[in-house]
Amino acid sequence: MRTWTFVAFGFAAAAASAACGQQAGTLQAAANSLKAADMKTIEYSGTGKWYQFGQAPSPTLPWPPFDVSAYTASINYDTPAARIQMTRKQVVEPDRVRPAPVEQKVDQYVSGAAAWNMAAPAGAAPGAAPAPQPQSAAVEERTMEIWSTPQGFLKAALANNATSQPAGAGSEITFTAGKNKYVGTLNAQNQVEKIRTWIDNPVLGDTLVETTFADYRDFDGVPFPGHIVRTQGGYPVLDLMTSSVRSNAAVDLQVPDVARNATVPPPQATAEKLAEGVWYIKGGTHHSVAIEQRDHIVVVEAPLNEARSLAVIAKVKETIPNKPIKYLVNTHAHFDHSGGLRTYVDEGATIVTHEMNRSYYEQAWRAPHSLNPDRLEQSKKPVSFETFSDKHTLTDGHRTIEIDPIQGSGHNDAFAMVYLPAEKILVEADAYTPAPADAPPPAMPNPFSVNLYQNIERLKLDVRQIAALHGPRLVTLADLRSSIGQGARPTN
Repeated sequence: MRTWTFVAFGFAAAAASAACGQQAGTLQAAANSLKAADMKTIEYSGTGKWYQFGQAPSPTLPWPPFDVSAYTASINYDTPAARIQMTRKQVVEPDRVRPAPVEQKVDQYVSGAAAWNMAAPAGAAPGAAPAPQPQSAAVEERTMEIWSTPQGFLKAALANNATSQPAGAGSEITFTAGKNKYVGTLNAQNQVEKIRTWIDNPVLGDTLVETTFADYRDFDGVPFPGHIVRTQGGYPVLDLMTSSVRSNAAVDLQVPDVARNATVPPPQATAEKLAEGVWYIKGGTHHSVAIEQRDHIVVVEAPLNEARSLAVIAKVKETIPNKPIKYLVNTHAHFDHSGGLRTYVDEGATIVTHEMNRSYYEQAWRAPHSLNPDRLEQSKKPVSFETFSDKHTLTDGHRTIEIDPIQGSGHNDAFAMVYLPAEKILVEADAYTPAPADAPPPAMPNPFSVNLYQNIERLKLDVRQIAALHGPRLVTLADLRSSIGQGARPTN
């Protein structure tokens, strides 16, 4: 919280020192032109597109787009605090079969050191009233978005001893706030054209977030861009056409106690025995599977981040002592399923993944991780890959592990599942997420689950158990069939 207390002080003095007629394109001239010193709050609305960061359907494609029919950002620069309200719906791509898109209502907040969403609790019945859901991990990104508005950038630059150097007919302004560096480009019209900053991501490391502004107009006395584009990780995450702006209206965001008092508990990992030497490593929203071989261990999936991987590694070593983790099998490159991979590289494991993912990971992992150094950043250990494009087998001469690409899925083009033929266990992520045991079958089958079943049939796999890497329980092939409306398998 103390990192940002500068916002409430010093602006009047900084603005008072800016005389009229400052050289065009300088910090003081831009602050005067955009009325930054006098702006305590701003609210802007528009429509456009939002893109789901880290969920590209292929390692070679951009983040998937959503149409945004309503977007409002309400920002209090003094606190600092912000509320983003958005109505969005995933864009239908004709060549990619996904579940039918549904309209999503987003209501997210940050205030000081607290972040939360207003949403129905997980597992609540349809129509349940929204309640505050703490989002402690989102504070850095949501605060970054406050200072990546034109007036926010100028206010923060004035308060943080920004440096300036000529850039074309304008200037480049640089400052550091907390651990984050900001670099902005001002043009000769005293407008902020571009803001760059870097935030931490478990896969990409120090990740460039670049926001560009165009088509400045007067919105009821407020100079503000008519077009805002933000990119993150090299692809757009927001493309907004502004329709209205107002300044200095009340933006008083009260922090709910559940968000103010939220702490991030250490990840928990439990081990459930599926067969001799095969363990379901569960905990939270994402799971892994550990498979014991004669002289080593194979782990399937490294989700989320390093903290999750460390918890899983500790549980695996406790459950299967005195053997190294030799392989980590990665199902796909979505960030929630690949955020913990670097920890296994540091552990000395070979990363087994679809060949399409290798170059993506190699390029991503070359970026520095200085904002939140992980173990691999410190050890600098080399990465070892074992890739596949068709059926791939890991064996110790005793137990065979089959890795099969999931063909034709609309979820991801470099997608894999793991099958243990002796134990008849299938391990998969995102293709089928089992519902609680007492939940009714979905009204419409999920096409990802239909596709998974088609792949099981294509490969003629004899599946008795499915260890899904999301969901509350171990299930059977009959559960999958029921979820897609197939009923019981006919008997001969």
